[in-house]
Amino acid sequence: MNLQVHFSRFLFAVGAALLAASALNPAASAAAPYKIVNTSQIMGAGGIDYVYADNEGRRLYVPRGRQILVFDLDTLKPAGAVTNSGGHGVAVDPKTRHGFSSSNPLTMFDSKTLETIKTIPVGGRPDGIFFEPATERVYVLSHEAPNVTVIDPRDGSITGTIDLGGAPEQAASDEKGRVYIDLEDQSQIAVVDAKALKCVAHFSLGGQGGAPAGLGLDAKNHILFVMCRNPATCVVLGADDGRILATLPIGNGTDSGGFNPKTMEAFSSQLDGTLTIIKENSPTNFVVEQTLTTMPLAKTCTLDTKNNHIVLITLEPVAAPDVAPEVAATSATSPAGGEQARPLGKRLDPRRGRNRPGFLDILVVGR
Repeated sequence: MNLQVHFSRFLFAVGAALLAASALNPAASAAAPYKIVNTSQIMGAGGIDYVYADNEGRRLYVPRGRQILVFDLDTLKPAGAVTNSGGHGVAVDPKTRHGFSSSNPLTMFDSKTLETIKTIPVGGRPDGIFFEPATERVYVLSHEAPNVTVIDPRDGSITGTIDLGGAPEQAASDEKGRVYIDLEDQSQIAVVDAKALKCVAHFSLGGQGGAPAGLGLDAKNHILFVMCRNPATCVVLGADDGRILATLPIGNGTDSGGFNPKTMEAFSSQLDGTLTIIKENSPTNFVVEQTLTTMPLAKTCTLDTKNNHIVLITLEPVAAPDVAPEVAATSATSPAGGEQARPLGKRLDPRRGRNRPGFLDILVVGR
């Protein structure tokens, strides 16, 4: 009996020690680290910018050159293309299933058939684009006036424009009528009343970060994660008043970011071939959880909300004489956890790919 008592006390002491060690070292009890779980390559020509996951339709969109390449979001297999379009990014209305490219003119297309419905002339220089769920409208972002052109996705009509006082890069909605847009040239966050289509406030980054290009929003706790290029920093703000809560280091050359409410993690993809994962332990506690090596110039990303995957893209150019015309449309997809179909070559800025042939690399990051 005494032996059993002593043994029980021993087990209790060991358990208490393990719990204490776990508390002192959160990494010991943290989730498994992120890794590249799937990759795909497809040969083609032309530059790229943004990648977009249509989570309801389970498709992935990558504008490249004069077309929008479409892939199955779950398998990465090619699913077709929207031709004679191109542009920087794509947004899809989950209700009408109408898609839009941020080109000039905009291309409005049927996301099921991939047929063009019509083109829509707009002002400025369309760059980023996103679907705002509270008002069910599409925002087209431009570095020139008008900074935002708002589209009714039902018929493609222009419902208004918004002056932000700066060059927008990425936007996020709290789904209750407020939209946050980072202004790259002002080092500010513009706050927009989605119903009134009016900018109602500007949040300064207070000199803690400049040239913001990525944005994540924890809508539940009203927290903004602003990914900056100069310096390479994530500035964490209160979404209600713009109060700076924290600053954290990220990789160099961010151009996209986001927040996953299921995992309570913000993320930022960078030109230097890294993906930074930031954990929100509480509304007042934030840490860099992981810096994952991806691929050079994989600077834009999107979130697959079903699988908690982050999808990134980059280009791997090849010399023109080495690519025969008949293989210019071939593709190669590696299985989950597989290696790249081709070794990495010399990279170039994805936006300046123009008509040079090369591989579009798609990377899927998950646990």
